[in-house]
Amino acid sequence: MTHLHRTFARWLAALALLVAATLAMAQSAPAIKFGQSLPLSGPLAELGSEYRDGALAYFQWINGKGGVHGRRIELVSLDDGYVVERSVANARKLLDTDDVLAFFGMFGSANYAALLPLINERAVPSLAPYTGADSLRAQTSPTTFWLRASYGDETEKIVDQLTTLGINRIAVFYQDDVFGKAGLAGVEAALAKRRLKVAATGIYDKTKNDVGEAVRTIGAADPQAVVMVSTYQPTAAFVRQMRAAGRLPQFFALSVVGLKALHAELGADAAGIAISQVVPFPDSATAPVVREMRQLPPGIVPAAGITYTTLEGFIAAKVVVEALRRAGPQPTREKLVAALASLREFDAGGFVVSYAPGSRLGSRFAEVTIVSRGGRLMR
Repeated sequence: MTHLHRTFARWLAALALLVAATLAMAQSAPAIKFGQSLPLSGPLAELGSEYRDGALAYFQWINGKGGVHGRRIELVSLDDGYVVERSVANARKLLDTDDVLAFFGMFGSANYAALLPLINERAVPSLAPYTGADSLRAQTSPTTFWLRASYGDETEKIVDQLTTLGINRIAVFYQDDVFGKAGLAGVEAALAKRRLKVAATGIYDKTKNDVGEAVRTIGAADPQAVVMVSTYQPTAAFVRQMRAAGRLPQFFALSVVGLKALHAELGADAAGIAISQVVPFPDSATAPVVREMRQLPPGIVPAAGITYTTLEGFIAAKVVVEALRRAGPQPTREKLVAALASLREFDAGGFVVSYAPGSRLGSRFAEVTIVSRGGRLMR
């Protein structure tokens, strides 16, 4: 063996030892823990599970490459069934028992409203809460970093599309809580910009899902379109009963409705329902983040595949990882907040996230899709 070959062989051996030592250090270093309370059971179980699985896919992929600064990321997910009191109890457990660095993807408008006092009191970083309530964004919470567009952004997109087509008689069917009222306010604001008013409103209690009175009230107004600020079961019941009563407006739902669950409830009757979305089209051939998700190792691809919700969780996890890289090898809550605040025009793969001093609104992207006869979404 020549001197050059011997030198190269020693270099390869040293490199192998260095890689092994780095991996060993990554395995022995304490994990960086993020906590989330979300519905893994109850009316939003599909959304909660898919969002968690999309985030886990990215975290597992990063962990498989040695983590961030040699440390693994651990996501502690607790089921709250979409119940506010359970969300608060879970949040306290995540902080006091599980010792998480930050919250990630906490779910629900009313749920997050109840969590804000705790988040502000303890200055806990909280990235990508799964709610679009504009009223929550208007509150002061320096450590909350919103990722998805607001319900105001979604409803503006819907109203813009409708009024461009000459559809001005628009009603709102909504859930009687922070979520529903945020969606209603969004439609009202979008219509007011165009010197229009809501044609009629119908309300339901999420603990009962009785939509009969809303069907009668909205049906009597004979609207051209109805914006539905509701989860999948009351949405399906409302559409079914409206059609049975001979009322055939164009139905629009917000992104949180969940296509799979809605289609499971309505079957072929889901065709024609429009749904606003806040992340890129999951069947896109051009969005880099979709291509990236398609290239994941088979063992960590979410069970549901690439959906709007798994993709949203995946994107949120990418933002977390970028912030951790910027926060350095020993991230603290203060360093993580500073790192998130430093994100300017961060391209997560065709989805741009940008924060600024005094602004914690990461994205305002929204578009409208429609359910096809085959139960798929089309743009």
